[in-house]
Amino acid sequence: MNQILFAGVIGLFLTLIGTPLLIKFLARKGYGQFIRDDGPRGHAGKKGTPTMGGIAFILATLIAYALTKVITSHEPTFSGLLVLFLTAGMGLVGFLDDYIKIVKQRSLGLRAKAKMAGQLIVGIAFAVLALQFADTRGQTPASTRLSFTQDFGWSVGPVIFVVWALFMILAMSNGVNLTDGLDGLATGASVMVFGAYVFIGTWQHGQSCGNPLTAGAACYEVRDPLDLAVVASALMGSCFGFLWWNTSPAKIFMGDTGSLALGGALAGLAICSRTELLLALLGGLFVLITMSVIIQVGSFRLTGKRVFRMAPLQHHFELKGWSEVLVVVRFWIIQGLCVAIGLGIFYAGWLAIK
Repeated sequence: MNQILFAGVIGLFLTLIGTPLLIKFLARKGYGQFIRDDGPRGHAGKKGTPTMGGIAFILATLIAYALTKVITSHEPTFSGLLVLFLTAGMGLVGFLDDYIKIVKQRSLGLRAKAKMAGQLIVGIAFAVLALQFADTRGQTPASTRLSFTQDFGWSVGPVIFVVWALFMILAMSNGVNLTDGLDGLATGASVMVFGAYVFIGTWQHGQSCGNPLTAGAACYEVRDPLDLAVVASALMGSCFGFLWWNTSPAKIFMGDTGSLALGGALAGLAICSRTELLLALLGGLFVLITMSVIIQVGSFRLTGKRVFRMAPLQHHFELKGWSEVLVVVRFWIIQGLCVAIGLGIFYAGWLAIK
């Protein structure tokens, strides 16, 4: 369990001291945020704020994980490394998108096809590799069965699994991206979900089918639950430190570099911990905000009318007169409730099989 503590503390420390250095570097280079003209008027003052801040917590997470393994003399696991690969890979796609926005001084970076191609390459590589590297019990990092609080039903086969994994990765990465519209909103919400996965991984480790004390009884068939908790802790600590600088008024934005990476990390943790459908509850705020965009676009195309004053949902409340901080705090409360409900259902699932 020391690994979990070390990973979180190191990640927190690195972003607390590293983010201001990144802010100075980006400001010196002139890598500032481009603000769309059709957004809320209050956002105009954010123009020029350093972006691509996701670099800070991605690097902090990778370093925290590596240092934790060195300090505790534990070997990395394939599950942990795959989630980190997905996080960094999606972050790279986001970085290219952000960089083009800054250089070209436009609100759109990579062309839609190029951005999708990058996400597909990283997602497919993750999904294919996640079905390899079986341990002595024959467990691979991911399973071809669907999962809620654990695997259920028949195997869907490797091809459908890859499609399903891609859907999760794209949905979560774009969900976090849509949520990242207000200072600290996506970062704070992500911290809560990563905290939930620290608990889930720790609990699954204690009740693992690979544990001689629990094998044969009710247990979880997860390949490396403890290391998934270590990765989640590193992400949680790194995002917590970044939040110090990203909260209102933000000194730096995570950009697509950060939002795509966080979405990939959440999807990877859910797939490898066999809690795929549960992620829709744990990350309820991301789902809610994504649905607001789908409803807005669908309504306008079908009826020519808009349901919300502006989508994503957080901007609707801004245009209703809520202050940015008020929107963020209330949305954090919603996210906290989603995490509490999700963990409650996770524990109820354990009681049901015990």
